[in-house]
Amino acid sequence: MEPNTMASFDDEHRHSSFSAKICKVCGDEVKDDDNGQTFVACHVCVYPVCKPCYEYERSNGNKCCPQCNTLYKRHKGSPKIAGDEENNGPDDSDDELNIKYRQDGSSIHQNFAYGSENGDYNSKQQCRPNGRAFSSTGSVLGKDFEAERDGYTDAEWKERVDKWKARQEKRGLVTKGEQTNEDKEDDEEEELLDAEARQPLWRKVPISSSKISPYRIVIVLRLVILVFFFRFRILTPAKDAYPLWLISVICEIWFALSWILDQFPKWFPINRETYLDRLSMRFERDGEKNKLAPVDVFVSTVDPLKEPPIITANTILSILAVDYPVNKVSCYVSDDGASMLLFDTLSETSEFARRWVPFCKKYNVEPRAPEFYFSEKIDYLKDKVQTTFVKDRRAMKREYEEFKVRINALVAKAQKKPEEGWVMQDGTPWPGNNTRDHPGMIQVYLGKEGAFDIDGNELPRLVYVSREKRPGYAHHKKAGAMNAMVRVSAVLTNAPFMLNLDCDHYINNSKAIRESMCFLMDPQLGKKLCYVQFPQRFDGIDHNDRYANRNIVFFDINMRGLDGIQGPVYVGTGCVFNRPALYGYEPPVSEKRKKMTCDCWPSWICCCCGGGNRNHHKSKSSDSSSKKKSGIKSLLSKLKKKNKKKSDDKTMSSYSRKRSATEAIFDLEDIEEGLEGYDELEKSSLMSQKNFEKRFGMSPVFIASTLMENGGLPEATNTSSLIKEAIHVISCGYEEKTEWGKEIGWIYGSVTEDILTGFRMHCRGWKSVYCMPKRPAFKGSAPINLSDRLHQVLRWALGSVEIFFSRHCPLWYAWGGKLKILERLAYINTIVYPFTSIPLLAYCTIPAVCLLTGKFIIPTINNFASIWFLALFLSIIATAILELRWSGVSINDLWRNEQFWVIGGVSAHLFAVFQGLLKVLFGVDTNFTVTSKGASDEADEFGDLYLFKWTTLLIPPTTLIILNMVGVVAGVSDAINNGYGSWGPLFGKLFFAFWVIVHLYPFLKGLMGRQNRTPTIVVLWSILLASIFSLVWVRIDPFLPKQTGPLLKQCGVDC
Repeated sequence: MEPNTMASFDDEHRHSSFSAKICKVCGDEVKDDDNGQTFVACHVCVYPVCKPCYEYERSNGNKCCPQCNTLYKRHKGSPKIAGDEENNGPDDSDDELNIKYRQDGSSIHQNFAYGSENGDYNSKQQCRPNGRAFSSTGSVLGKDFEAERDGYTDAEWKERVDKWKARQEKRGLVTKGEQTNEDKEDDEEEELLDAEARQPLWRKVPISSSKISPYRIVIVLRLVILVFFFRFRILTPAKDAYPLWLISVICEIWFALSWILDQFPKWFPINRETYLDRLSMRFERDGEKNKLAPVDVFVSTVDPLKEPPIITANTILSILAVDYPVNKVSCYVSDDGASMLLFDTLSETSEFARRWVPFCKKYNVEPRAPEFYFSEKIDYLKDKVQTTFVKDRRAMKREYEEFKVRINALVAKAQKKPEEGWVMQDGTPWPGNNTRDHPGMIQVYLGKEGAFDIDGNELPRLVYVSREKRPGYAHHKKAGAMNAMVRVSAVLTNAPFMLNLDCDHYINNSKAIRESMCFLMDPQLGKKLCYVQFPQRFDGIDHNDRYANRNIVFFDINMRGLDGIQGPVYVGTGCVFNRPALYGYEPPVSEKRKKMTCDCWPSWICCCCGGGNRNHHKSKSSDSSSKKKSGIKSLLSKLKKKNKKKSDDKTMSSYSRKRSATEAIFDLEDIEEGLEGYDELEKSSLMSQKNFEKRFGMSPVFIASTLMENGGLPEATNTSSLIKEAIHVISCGYEEKTEWGKEIGWIYGSVTEDILTGFRMHCRGWKSVYCMPKRPAFKGSAPINLSDRLHQVLRWALGSVEIFFSRHCPLWYAWGGKLKILERLAYINTIVYPFTSIPLLAYCTIPAVCLLTGKFIIPTINNFASIWFLALFLSIIATAILELRWSGVSINDLWRNEQFWVIGGVSAHLFAVFQGLLKVLFGVDTNFTVTSKGASDEADEFGDLYLFKWTTLLIPPTTLIILNMVGVVAGVSDAINNGYGSWGPLFGKLFFAFWVIVHLYPFLKGLMGRQNRTPTIVVLWSILLASIFSLVWVRIDPFLPKQTGPLLKQCGVDC
């Protein structure tokens, strides 16, 4: 067989299996060529690339296939480039109505080749090797050409020729003689924009090797030093203080293991950059339909008295004013407390949004939460050029203050609940008067069918959701509320992506959703991402960040390290999810590059090495997967054509659905009917859909939404008629005997459902991305009071302990799966860290015991042994300095993090371990405590910082401080009594005692109260110095008479 014939056969075979491909470069669909076949750029690996990207790569790129690096060959209709003459084979520049310029004496002749648009060709055809027919004619003015015009009117023929000329000009085969310079400039500019739009939407920015390489070297050195350090510690016990030595060695080994779990996941830190202009050029082209993906935004709240409604209203207003197409944003607010106060707040918020949203978009203000915008202490006139801005801003500020007064009136009214319960404006009782026993409630505000803004423009949809609650049902706290919102949003809007926010986390950067779309809509990476996580940033924290509320070390160091492995962990808010990932699906398997062994070695070598079997196995599995997909797609297309309306007795017992609501939606019975005519492999894959009911619940509408790859609702669907179905999916019994909370959605079993949910996604092979825009995407509030902060940390630690004792523990769950080992170490660290509180408490007690007893955990050492102690301390300092160098974190943030690690470790983490043990062993459950989010008081910005709220969590650190202070006093007094020789061993004990006191210093400041009182450092040193001076004074005894002469003692002899 001829080589060209073989290539043509392979071409036809690839075309048949290449339908409906997506370009891996720009994300557009790979369209058919002029002959009705799918365009194939590379005939070696069939890597899907559309024709515009192929031509751009040939003209401006490296001229090679992105996957196999094979040099692109010239296709029919593509302009010639340098190097095409070297390729063997026929010239494929001929095309429909293609021009060939030929010099014959003094005359120029033109040859045309074309085929009719309906596929019929005239009798003058030439057979080509690939089986495609072409008709050729003579001169333009010849009789054969005139014969081609038969059947066309003059207008039709002119239009046909114009279309041909436009195609040829676009391909660069001919130039437009009468084209003006302005037109040429416009065309060049358009080509540049198209080329820019096809560029990647983001790029990975690795840390400079000059910063990261020394950091890694020091980590390895520190690991080696630890080995020799523990060798010395174990081989040289302190025999006079053996129990203290044994306890200290065990604690140090645990600290070393904790350091390894925390340090090595930071081995590959990276940064990422996004290109929002390219996102707009690719998906928001002028004159074309906006192709940005829709997003559903979830806001969760429980108690409006602890979570002030004005804070929730600001979060919602920032969402409604986000810089994103309004018809592609829907905001769902979950009220898990069934509060009429929040219901009325949303009504007021939707009315105020009609004025606030157009103001934000007209003047492009940031942030778009009015409370924080008007309280910013910046020059708000900067970069504002519109003369009406000042007037409109003053008017808007006045309207916002009136809005706040109305919200305050609602809050004051909600303080005293009437005996007969709350009554709505229409006189009907509020269904949620009993917060533990009430039906599901949904109210839709704004949107396409709601009120428009004052300029007559559409606003994003706002939906109030309160799931049904009945006694005797497990509601699973926040995780259950989030799963209810997932189902409601799937029924009403079904956006492919979902943004999760706490009620106190407003959108600080109006382009935050666009930032996430740069990753999620990337044609290569987007399909493999389960979520895009943003760092948490906070308002209202004291400048010194006394209790490490900002958590900068975790968000700017640990999370960036995980981003270089498999992705950051999910932290509960500020996260954009890929909906299929929450449904428990696995990510698509990437096509691996074919090995080029067989091109270089004889085939028998590959067969001996087993290459042939592997390829055969891969092709077999790929064929089965393609069969499975094609079978499902063909079945779904059949079912959608049916548009049948059936009723399911189980799901329709309480109500009936209208046909308009289920247009193009099929029941599970239809799936069973469509199984005829398929082989066993296809039938098994289709029969598995009967398990959808057991997996997702008894809602055909919701099940149909899970099968829509790109989200959205079927055409001709009446959204209002889907409210009943939405009420059904949030009923308290809907999740019974399903996989909600077990395999799909937010996972149950821990109060920190965020860690568990992200862990399950990563175990399935999904990746996540950490996005850190220059302007923080979201900002929230954090408890700055010591007691509230400790209770918050207690809840996080308790969730980690619950995961440790569950079947999802990273220590033993899903080994051999798709979770990378360094990612697993990070998850192990997140669930093991509370147990560090036990050795930490013991280690902080040892210095005081040593000072009081006069013993020490380290025996007398020689100069050589002291080298390992010195090397260990230097390696710890060097690691911290180099970590600060590549991360950009300040030394103050690192020190505050170290201090609160000790404070939280000896208090909240310790209590979390015991509460977790009580829950596992004796079934004693602890109540979920909502963290208070208070609005800032302008009169006293950090007033909560100095509030003293007594709690049992304060007892262990207070005891440690007193013990070590007493130990310091006792040790110094003992050294004074015993003379100069006892001061040497004392310094080691004092060093450890002061290490404990310095780390607990912020806790001591919290106990001392406000800043306008005596400074804490003065009080602390006053106590120490007073005690030491008293002991010294007693030792000197200056006021007692000194004896002169020999000392008279009783000899014991009876004289």
